Amino acid sequence: MATGYADLLRARHAMRLLAGTLVGRLPNATAPLAIVLFTRAEGGSYALAGALSAVYGLSNAVGQPLLGRAVDLWGQPRVMLPAALLSGLGMAVLALAGIAPLPLAYAAAAAAGLFTPPLEGALRALWPSVLGRPDRVHAAYALDAVAQEVMFTLGPLAVTVLVAFWNEAAALLVVNALGVLGALSVVLSPPSRRWRSAPREAHWLGALRSGGLLALLGAFFFVGLALGSIAVAAVAYADTHGDSLISTYLLSALGAGALVGGVVYGGRTWAGEPEPRLRALVAALAAGYLPLALTPAPVAMTLLAGVSGVFLAPSLACAFVVVDRHAPTGTVTEAFSWLVTSFGVGAAAGTAAVGPVIERGGPAAGFSVAGAGGLAALLVLLATRRVLAVPDTAPGSATRGESDRNGSTEAGFKTGHRA
Repeated sequence: MATGYADLLRARHAMRLLAGTLVGRLPNATAPLAIVLFTRAEGGSYALAGALSAVYGLSNAVGQPLLGRAVDLWGQPRVMLPAALLSGLGMAVLALAGIAPLPLAYAAAAAAGLFTPPLEGALRALWPSVLGRPDRVHAAYALDAVAQEVMFTLGPLAVTVLVAFWNEAAALLVVNALGVLGALSVVLSPPSRRWRSAPREAHWLGALRSGGLLALLGAFFFVGLALGSIAVAAVAYADTHGDSLISTYLLSALGAGALVGGVVYGGRTWAGEPEPRLRALVAALAAGYLPLALTPAPVAMTLLAGVSGVFLAPSLACAFVVVDRHAPTGTVTEAFSWLVTSFGVGAAAGTAAVGPVIERGGPAAGFSVAGAGGLAALLVLLATRRVLAVPDTAPGSATRGESDRNGSTEAGFKTGHRA
């Protein structure tokens, strides 16, 4: 397993692309916490802090697929380089100007979110040309999901350290400066500069004309909803036990489970079609969420949280492969970006919806929302299994055509072993 990952990372440009993407996405991983801390330090209310964070998040959800489409049309450097600079400039304006006047603060947060470069989708579009073999691409998707778990864990910690040793404005500036440097590392790399999307059919829906992609977006909206509800329910559970650290234990255990699951999943080669495997993984994910509603004592609850996270990274990694198979020709970056957006919007919806549920039924009811989200995701995949079973009816995908345009062999992608 370790040898397989080491072989993957030894591929030319692989380490640079992975590290650059993770550093480039630091602003996105830390923005909710960093904006709240900054707003409070400036004397703003929690309501204003939440509103600014929500503006950033909604703008980001809108911008990702739009910028992804632009990348497919005009290439990565032409779109992501100016986007990274504009996003960093937006956060710099917020950090330096403060929250007064309010219209400027809202505009700065909106610009920072809207122009966040679609590094996640861009990296997954690059993997076929960098790694060549489908088994290595699949392992890269899993490693990417694992690395993101680490980033979303360590990113907020980095913000806290910067605040402790400097101040909240400095934290915003440093994190976003690092984000720009990470994006620069990616877009100035030879694979990014060489990459060109396959010719695409002119259509206003872009990637969304694929029925298989729409099915995946629906399913992973509910996976995101489940995760968003867990984050809030964990805080409520900790409050009932009189120790706020318990929520940290639960979320850390969930992240640790995802790390283990992703490493194990990506460390082996999978035969057969990925669509049935995705249904099985999401079914296991839903089964892991359901016992959380039992809300046992903290030690047992922490163990349940760890188990519930095991199938998250594998589900995401497999979903990336399925997206690749169903994305219409020339829309692969946009398609990946839509999945990221759907997942993020679902998480936001779960965070918002679970609050009233907890007020009425307590933490157990909140965790039940997570279980319901997992089941809903599975039901979407089961209801659309016929659509997902025939990826070749889509006009094309990156794994069937875009590798040829980037100088890599496509032979392995045209065999029956596509995952």
